[in-house]
Amino acid sequence: MKRARGIVAAGIGLTVMARLFDAVPLYVPGLAFLLIGIAAPLWTRLAARGAGVDRRLNIRRIEEDQEFEFELVVRCGRMPALSATVLDPLCADPFALGPRRRTHTHTATASFPRRGLRRLDPPVLLIRDPFDLARRVCAGTGAVHELLVLPRTEPIRVAGGAGAPASGAMSLQLASRAPRAAVAEVEIDGLRPYREGTSASRIHWAAMARGAGLLERRLRAESDSRPLVVLDARGAAVPEDLDAAVRAAASITLELARRGGCALLLPGERRASPLDGGVGPWTAAHARLAMVQSTPGTPPPFLAGVGVRDGPTFYVAARRLARIPAAADGVARAARVLVVPGQLPGRAASFEVAGCSGYELRARHGAPRAPAGRARAAAGA
Repeated sequence: MKRARGIVAAGIGLTVMARLFDAVPLYVPGLAFLLIGIAAPLWTRLAARGAGVDRRLNIRRIEEDQEFEFELVVRCGRMPALSATVLDPLCADPFALGPRRRTHTHTATASFPRRGLRRLDPPVLLIRDPFDLARRVCAGTGAVHELLVLPRTEPIRVAGGAGAPASGAMSLQLASRAPRAAVAEVEIDGLRPYREGTSASRIHWAAMARGAGLLERRLRAESDSRPLVVLDARGAAVPEDLDAAVRAAASITLELARRGGCALLLPGERRASPLDGGVGPWTAAHARLAMVQSTPGTPPPFLAGVGVRDGPTFYVAARRLARIPAAADGVARAARVLVVPGQLPGRAASFEVAGCSGYELRARHGAPRAPAGRARAAAGA
């Protein structure tokens, strides 16, 4: 509106000059400036009445770099806008609309290169005159969209390709050969109401004698033979390393779940979540992976309640460690695999996935051998 008022002031000035100095040629530009300065804001105001824009987005989850379509519905006002521009967070560049009298639907595509929760404000319709003297902003009437961008999963590539020796895929082969049957339940984990068909040896007769009703002992397995995937989000050098670690953890978890089941332990969680290849558990785990944030460089306390497991452990770190931290070293009795962004110098990776490399740690309390100085520098702790 400042430009329109300036044009009106210029028109008044020229008209006064023409009157004072009897300069007839100045009347033409003076009156023209007056007319344009008054008509531009009036036209844009009338064109903005009833005008607006809405976004139609029917998805709530999308993977990284996956394109999706959405629609922008532009409603015209009482008068056609001579120049209108749509501004939307999903569009990299605003797009202009010509003079229209009817509702217009524009279809566009977008994608997100990184995971996380995206809050998308409603689009905005900007109406202005051809000379850009007056502007009117018509905010969208829709609600704020929340879109969860999930980490993408990638295939696991065994080092050496098709001609690699069988030991190159040992870590995943061990996981697929893990016992499928549950280990004998021997530890008491409390009491629960009696279920029909439960063995009489589980009935808690003392509780029944006290009048507490028919209860049974709830037992838990002494150990777990399923593979365990642990994500350590500490101390990533750059955000890209954390994203690569999350993608690697998601890819390994999905592959192991398809092979027969696994468990996933994320930062901040006290208990690993089992996954058996079903859609529901994987969907929930995928959403939690999308929300993982970098944590301070302290020992991972979330391993305290895991206990000893018989299955292999895949330790996925966001920083380039040379060994598994001591807090996680005693979790697995079976094979242990360290997965880090990029590659560790002087070491041969067993497999690669999502920009990360996996290294099998065969020694019970050791790590892949390397020069001591380089190993200490890479470990960082």
